[in-house]
Amino acid sequence: MEWIFLVLLGVIAAMFGSIVGLGGGIIIVPVLMLLGPVITGEVIGHAEAVGISLTVLVVTALASTLSYAKRKIVDFRSGWLFFITSGPAALLGSALTGQFPAGLFQLVFGVFMLAMAALLIARDYMKPFTKEWPIVRTMTDTSGEVHTFSYGIVPALAIGFGVGLISGLFGIGGGSLFVPLMVLLFRFPPHMATATSMFVIFLSSILGSGMHAYLGDTNWLLVLALAPGAWIGGKLGAAIAVRMSGKGLLWLLRVTLLLLAVQLIIEGFGTF
Repeated sequence: MEWIFLVLLGVIAAMFGSIVGLGGGIIIVPVLMLLGPVITGEVIGHAEAVGISLTVLVVTALASTLSYAKRKIVDFRSGWLFFITSGPAALLGSALTGQFPAGLFQLVFGVFMLAMAALLIARDYMKPFTKEWPIVRTMTDTSGEVHTFSYGIVPALAIGFGVGLISGLFGIGGGSLFVPLMVLLFRFPPHMATATSMFVIFLSSILGSGMHAYLGDTNWLLVLALAPGAWIGGKLGAAIAVRMSGKGLLWLLRVTLLLLAVQLIIEGFGTF
């Protein structure tokens, strides 16, 4: 029964993650921490949950990136630029995860999820930045639609660093921060921002998960249980994302984030 639950968790988390560029860790990490005793019979610590999530994230992000690439909506050139800083930052974040006391980690993670839920709500009402950046990109997707957007190297590298640090620290994709900033600051088309975000997440999660594996934070049995669902969910999420606005699923994700955040904050305060 536990294996079935883990496979379904992988599918649901990866599907949501692929649609909005999160990667699924925002669901996997708190669920493992909260339901660890039910799933495995013992508590799953925050460092172990993050290590598992980042390793599964490699599978999710790869599945999503391959699906998005077929539709020609992944901007690989921009993605490699973001990765210049997101990769090292993911290593740094992964190394710092175990330094947090368990209660403080739950509290900070809960507050972070509240902020991400607020950002996901606010992005529907925020207008894109009108500044013309020096690097202009033009791409044509498989439907023949031409997309033009621009960005600056310094802000792109700064955003990449922030996303990588969050990804390594919390075991999530960072797309909840990445995608809105790409859309609002650089005027990326939403679907292209999500697709490019998943490519950067794939690269960063390889480094982050490698650091956690080196530190002994990875439960490979749980990774094997979650990975098949993550692959399926990553493919499904990418297919759904290009066919719908995703507003209904976004609201479901927002409510899920709020509920998990409140639970983590309550548990975090309870340890003080």
